[in-house]
Amino acid sequence: MTIPPIEQQQFRNAMSRLGAAVNIITTDGPAGRAGFTASAVCSVTDTPPTLLVCLNRSASVWPVFQQNDVLCVNTLASDHETLSGLFGGKTPMEDRFLAAQWSVLTTGSPVLAGAVVSFDCKITHSVAVGTHEILFCEVLALAGDPLTHGLVWFDRRYHPLIRQDAS
Repeated sequence: MTIPPIEQQQFRNAMSRLGAAVNIITTDGPAGRAGFTASAVCSVTDTPPTLLVCLNRSASVWPVFQQNDVLCVNTLASDHETLSGLFGGKTPMEDRFLAAQWSVLTTGSPVLAGAVVSFDCKITHSVAVGTHEILFCEVLALAGDPLTHGLVWFDRRYHPLIRQDAS
């Protein structure tokens, strides 16, 4: 039995139906400061606390992340849609960072003020799969605002999340 391969557009259409948190991934170090928008972020394990981030190796920011070996995953709040667009497009890097307030924790990677949560990480190893690099990142520090509402990407558009408090 021959199984026909799944076409690229068919796969992309299916993946558009998989909702995910919107994140801005940032780094700073010897190679400079950079950031990009990503939804391909996932928990790996809590011992040690580790997450993964997928980054296209053809992206202009790839060499910066590769050389700096640290990053911060900033999970966006519902009012960060415009910022997501800046970091997801061709906006010059300096202008991206001027559009928000930033601080640092342990690694020196930019931490977004008002993020739902920020995971400050060192990249412990990576794996190449197709066009992307899967970065495994040990979380060294956390920050966040427990009162903010999140932002998700679903069906090729943004959707704000509104927390329903328990009654």
